[in-house]
Amino acid sequence: MEGLRPPSARAWLNEPRRPTVIRTRERAFWLAVAAVCIGAAMGQLDASIVTVALPTLQVHFGVSLGSVTWVGLSYLLVLVATVAAVGRLADMVGRKLLYTYGFVIFTVGSALCGVSTNLWMLNGFRVLQAVGAAMLQANSVAIIVLAVPRRSLGKAIGIQGAAQAIGLAIGPTIGGLLLAAWGWRWIFFVNVPLGVLGTVAAVVCIPRSRFLQERVSFDWIGLGLFFPGVVALLSAVTFGDTSGWTSSRILALGAAAVVLLVAFVVRESSTAHPMIDPALFRSTPFTAGITSGLLAYLVMFGVLFLVPYFAKHGLGLGAARSGAELMVMPLLLGMTAPFAGRLADRFGPRALTATGMVVVALGLVAAGLWGTSTTVLLTSLGAIGVGLGLFTPPNNAAVMGSVDPAQSGLASGVLNMTRGLGTSLGLALTGLVLTLAGGAATKSTAQHSFTIAAFFLAGISLIAGGLAAARGATSLSGQRPEERSLSVLSE
Repeated sequence: MEGLRPPSARAWLNEPRRPTVIRTRERAFWLAVAAVCIGAAMGQLDASIVTVALPTLQVHFGVSLGSVTWVGLSYLLVLVATVAAVGRLADMVGRKLLYTYGFVIFTVGSALCGVSTNLWMLNGFRVLQAVGAAMLQANSVAIIVLAVPRRSLGKAIGIQGAAQAIGLAIGPTIGGLLLAAWGWRWIFFVNVPLGVLGTVAAVVCIPRSRFLQERVSFDWIGLGLFFPGVVALLSAVTFGDTSGWTSSRILALGAAAVVLLVAFVVRESSTAHPMIDPALFRSTPFTAGITSGLLAYLVMFGVLFLVPYFAKHGLGLGAARSGAELMVMPLLLGMTAPFAGRLADRFGPRALTATGMVVVALGLVAAGLWGTSTTVLLTSLGAIGVGLGLFTPPNNAAVMGSVDPAQSGLASGVLNMTRGLGTSLGLALTGLVLTLAGGAATKSTAQHSFTIAAFFLAGISLIAGGLAAARGATSLSGQRPEERSLSVLSE
C-alpha cells in the first residue's frame, strides 16, 4: 500500500494493526474518535489547569510574576511554532505513528514537570510537553477525517470539539482541587494515567495511515525561518501591553517576526517540497475557514480573559464566583458542538458557521449593554457558548474537507496553529482595548472599558461570520470522497 513503510523498517517506526476484534467491528470508527477525544480533552485540560497554579508556582519557586508566566508561555510558543511542521511530517511518515508517540512524549513530559526542582527544569519539561501536544493536535482532526465515513464526519468532529470544551471547562476546577489536596505537582501528574490510557487507545483503536504523501526531504530551512518568526510574533503580542507597544523590545521583536515570516513565505513559494504548501491558501474554502477560525478563537479567549476582569473590577465578585460563571460558556459550547456537527452533515457548514458567529456577536453586545446584571451576563455567556458550538465543528470539518486527504496532517496542523495564535491575539488585543478604554481605576471605568471591549469582540465575531459566509457552498465530503469511504477499511 502506497505510503506505508516497508516490512523491513524498524518495528518502532511501523504503525501497529488494530486487533481483529476492533478492526472488524461495523462502527469501529467511533472507537477511533473516542481515542482522539482523550487527547483533545487532555490538551485543553492541561492548558487551563496550569493557569490556576501560576500564583502557587510563583511562591514555591520564589520568582517574579513575569518569570512564572513562562510556564504557560514556553508551552504555547513551542506548540504553535511546531504543530504545522509536525502535521507535514505526519503526512509522510504516518498520522497514527506520530499521534501515538505524541501521547508517550506528553506523558513523560508531564511526569518530569511534576518532579521539577526549579523553574528552569519546569520550563524545559514544558517544552517537551509541548512537542508531544503538537504531535497530538497536528493529527487529531486528520485521523477523524480519514477514519470516519463522510456521512458522520460533522458529528464526529463535533464530538471532538465537545471533548475540547469539556477539558477547558473543568480544568480550573480540577486544578483548584488538586492544588488544595496534594499541591502543584499533581496538576502535572494527573496527565500520566490519562496519557497511558490515550496511548493504549491510540494503538488499539486508530486505523493505520492511508493516503500518505511520498517521502521527500523535510524543509528544515523553512522550519528554521518559521519557528523563530512565530516565537518573535507571539512574544511581541504577549508582552506588548506590559512592555509598551512602542518600546524598543517590542519593536525589535515585531521587526524580527516580519523579516523571518516574509523570508519563510518566499522560501515556501520557491522550494519544491515546502513545509506549508502555499497552494492550500489558494483555496477559498480553506483560507476563509482558517481565517474565520482564527478570529473565532480570538473571540473565545478574549471572553475568557474579559469576564474575570469585569467580574472582579466591575462587579466585585471573587475568583471562585467568576470562574463558576465563566464555565457556562465552554459547557454550552460542548453541549452544542455534537448537534452542530450532525446538522452540518445534513445541511453543510455555511449557514451554521455564519449564524453561530452572529449569535456570539449578539451575546457580546448584550453583555456590553446590560452585563451589570448577573442574569444577563450568564445568559450572554450561554449565547456565546452556543454560537461558538454552532461555528467550530462545521468550520473545522469544512476546512478539512477542502483539502486532499494526503495533506490532512498539514491542514490539521495549520488549523490547530490558528487556535494558539487566536489565544495570544485574544488575550493581547482584549487587554489593549481594556487599557485604552480606561482600565479599572474605578468601578465605573471598569464597566465602561468592559463595554468597549465587548463591542470590539462583537465586531470581530461579525467579521468571522462574514468570512464564513464567503466560503461558498462547501461539502464536508472533501475532494476525494471515494477515498475517505475506503479509509474506514484500513487496518
